[in-house]
Order: sequence, then C-alpha cells, then structure tokens
Amino acid sequence: MLIIVGSLLTSTDSFSNEFSEKVDTLFSTNIQKDAPGCSVGVIKDGTFIHKAGYGLANMELDVALSGDNVHRIASVSKQFTAMAVLLLAEEGKIDLEEDIRTYLPSLKNYGEKITINSMLGHFSGMADYDFISGGERGDVENGLNIHSVAGGPFRLGNEDYLTIEEFYDLVKQVPLRHAPNEKWDYSNLAYFLLSMLVEEVSGESLRQYADKRIFKPLGMTNTFFSDNPTEIVKNRASGYKPTEEGGYITDMTNLFWVGDGGLHTTVSDMLKWDQNFYNPKVGKKPAKLLELLNKPNSNFDKRGMLYANGQMIVESNGRKSFSHGGGWLGVRTFYERFPADRFSTIILCNDSSQNPREYAKQIAKAYFK
Repeated sequence: MLIIVGSLLTSTDSFSNEFSEKVDTLFSTNIQKDAPGCSVGVIKDGTFIHKAGYGLANMELDVALSGDNVHRIASVSKQFTAMAVLLLAEEGKIDLEEDIRTYLPSLKNYGEKITINSMLGHFSGMADYDFISGGERGDVENGLNIHSVAGGPFRLGNEDYLTIEEFYDLVKQVPLRHAPNEKWDYSNLAYFLLSMLVEEVSGESLRQYADKRIFKPLGMTNTFFSDNPTEIVKNRASGYKPTEEGGYITDMTNLFWVGDGGLHTTVSDMLKWDQNFYNPKVGKKPAKLLELLNKPNSNFDKRGMLYANGQMIVESNGRKSFSHGGGWLGVRTFYERFPADRFSTIILCNDSSQNPREYAKQIAKAYFK
C-alpha cells in the first residue's frame, strides 16, 4: 500500500512539474524579458501550482515582474463591485429589484423602471462610454458628445480629464441606449453608477466599503479600488502599449472613477478571493451570499454565455467555468475559475497588446488535456 501511495504521489508531482513547465514555456516564448508582460497564477485546490512574472513591471527602471506586483485589473473589478452591492442587499439597505432612481434620485428620469439587478446583469438598457463622447469615431446619436477645452471631441483615457464628480454629473444625463429588459448589452456606465449607489446608501466610498467588508475579511492586503489619481502605489506594474514603429510607450489612464473598473490587486490576493468561492467568509451568511453572486441575473444569452454579477458562465467540454476579462489603457487581464475541478487561472498583463484570454485557454487545454 505504501508503495502504491508513493507511486501516486510521484505521478502527481511529475504532472505538476510538467504542467508548470508548459505554462512557463507559453509565457517565456511570447514575452520578452525587456518588454512589459504578465503576472500569472494557476491555482489547484487552494494553492498555486504555477506562479510567476514575465517581462517588466517598469520599463524605465528595468524592474522585472515578480508575480507579486500590483496590477490595475480593469473590468475583472466588476465582480467585486457586484459583491459590494449584494452586501448592501444582505444588510437590508437596498432591494435588488427596486428602481435605481429610488436610491439615486438625481439620475435622469428614464421613463422606465431600471432595477439594480438589471444593471448588475447588463440588461438595463443603459449606454456605455460612447454616449459620453464618441471620440475620434465622431458623434453618437442621442449621446452627450462632450468636447475638450480645445473644442474637439472629448478623449476618454489619458488625454482629457474629468474628476469623479464631473463624470457622475455627466452620467446622470445620459439617456438609455434602448429599453430595459430587452437584451444583454454591456454597460460600464451601469457599473459606475453602482459604485455611486454604494456611496449614497452606505455613506462610504466603494473603496472604503469594499475594504471593510470584502478585502479585510479575506486578508487581501494589497487590494483596493483606486479612486485617487495622485496616490503612490508601491510595487505597481506600470501600463504600456507597443508602437507601430517598434518599442513601447507608457499607457496609463488619468481617470479614476471606479465600479466598472479601477480595482488594483495582486495574483496572491486573487488567490484569497478565489478561495472565498469554496470556503466563503464574506457577509453575514457567506454561503447564501455566494450562491446569489453565482446566480445568473437573467436568462439573456450572449454567445452561449450567461452573466452572473461580473462573471461570464459558460459550459465547454462538459466543464462549467466562471470568468471575466478586462481591458483598459496599458491593461489586459483575465480570471477564470472551474469550480468542479477547483482549478483557476489569473493573468494580469501590463501590455495592452497581450491576450490573457487566449493564454488562459491554452493553460486549461494543457491541464485538462
């Protein structure tokens, strides 16, 4: 019996080593040591079976990505915003099926009931950034189409600037793209408004609320919603994008509202978030809250996927996964979880040309064969 157990352990170790080498080859082949890259974590049964950094965290100082750098994770942030909103509901402070204007009465009268749940699930009919400004693509019909101080179209990203309060004042005026409850239609503006909902109802910013009720209980000491454009973030992975001529330029946003994005975190902190799905600790009734987080907000289908509070649910080759990607200036991220196998992949890149979703696909293929 001891011989059999020993053989099994040797076999498991051999597979883990072989798998880790495959992941290492995948990234080291595609990312140059003198270019920005990705922090990578692969989790099995609550522990990393691969964790590393590839490329540079800071090109100016030649600082390598260690696997422990702080990354802005763009839209992967949405599941954390959703958790904060669900916590408010658990506390009895909001009703998920109530109209958002019940809590944010300064919003435009849409002429329709827009439920909080529809905003969480992207079927509210709310518009997106293009309704603020079409930028170089030109004016958008029914959009605000705001302009910069120089007179041209406002450029959202790192060229023109708005404070959180200024942006909120604009979003209050944005009309619906279409009537609610018709179809799934992604809206960053809806998730930004959810951050304002948290602030209005709790009396705390989303940053403060999430830190007290999500990040501290989970021990996520390097995770926060960054709502201050001038704060110093130690161990930050700076953002970059390649140029047509070759090489890279700095690619960092100057816009710091949160909810739709804005979360900063590390691969190691994401492991702690990942484990909350198996050993829930967040909320008064953690298991019940987690069940609600994983429940699709609607039956609206998007290319074979359902949406559950910042998570795409898809079934492929008999395996169900929960995932979400993120993309913004100098940022490309992807987090995928296979609950039945307790297997997850976290890929946080500081190069806007990287494709973490494809990397995750290759990692899953290598693991599940």
